[in-house]
Amino acid sequence: MKIALVGYGEVGRILAEDLRGHTLSAFDLKASSAMQAHAAAQGVQWAATHAQAVQGAGLVISAVTASQAVPVAEACAPALQPGAYVLDLNSASPGAKQRAARVVDAAGGRYVEGAVMTSVPPYRLRVPLLLGGPHAQALASVLTSLGFAPRVHDARLGVASATKMCRSVLIKGMEAMFIESLTTARHYGVEDAVLASLKETFPGVDWQSQASYFFQRVIEHGRRRSEEVREVAETVREAGLTPWSAAGTAERQAWMADLADEGVFGERGSAGFARSPDWRTEADRLLDRIKETTD
Repeated sequence: MKIALVGYGEVGRILAEDLRGHTLSAFDLKASSAMQAHAAAQGVQWAATHAQAVQGAGLVISAVTASQAVPVAEACAPALQPGAYVLDLNSASPGAKQRAARVVDAAGGRYVEGAVMTSVPPYRLRVPLLLGGPHAQALASVLTSLGFAPRVHDARLGVASATKMCRSVLIKGMEAMFIESLTTARHYGVEDAVLASLKETFPGVDWQSQASYFFQRVIEHGRRRSEEVREVAETVREAGLTPWSAAGTAERQAWMADLADEGVFGERGSAGFARSPDWRTEADRLLDRIKETTD
């Protein structure tokens, strides 16, 4: 079975590596030279368009930024072969997943939502994955044979996505809160006292390492995270609540992404970018930048 990877960021590249040996095609709007070189090294056929990538594929895996979930479904649908599965791994709201499903199913494909429940890199292909929709059970056996670790969550579309989105209110919110709290603490010179207090309250967590991890992930993936949290906010709105927390988290993540793009944390790909073993280094860079803009 041919597998098409739509989106060739961190997740797409990991999938290409772990599915090496299968017939793979890939497409990404950015189509950077680094992406194409990686694809060539994995034996992945690089496509010039969405349609070319999914032509003849029995499984299409969509792993793009959250805002592109529905546009990708619309771009791929006309070229889908009848009965092709479309596994949507994007962190989009239940409403967005349902809209994407209508597009795919109207074109004769079989849409399945996939909720990736934690960071992909440590688990790679076997990252915890919740499947949703009427075709979830049928696709689960296909994915298992490929080496994935799927679990059918619900036959109703949007339930798996809602589970992930509600989790992200907390997880992505914690990232944003750590950056805000500890950068402020660093300014006042009270960071050690704050971390000691956290340790006393939650003794089972290595807060120093956790803080560094949160800083690194947001610096490296803040743009994708900000888009995801905007979808989280939409999920909250769909439930009838005002997403005060999620909206603030999205802004903080986007702010960090803007600073990363400006090179505040070092050039992308350099040893200093999002790889400091101590969050204090990154907090100091933030404080220096704030001082520059307020002086």
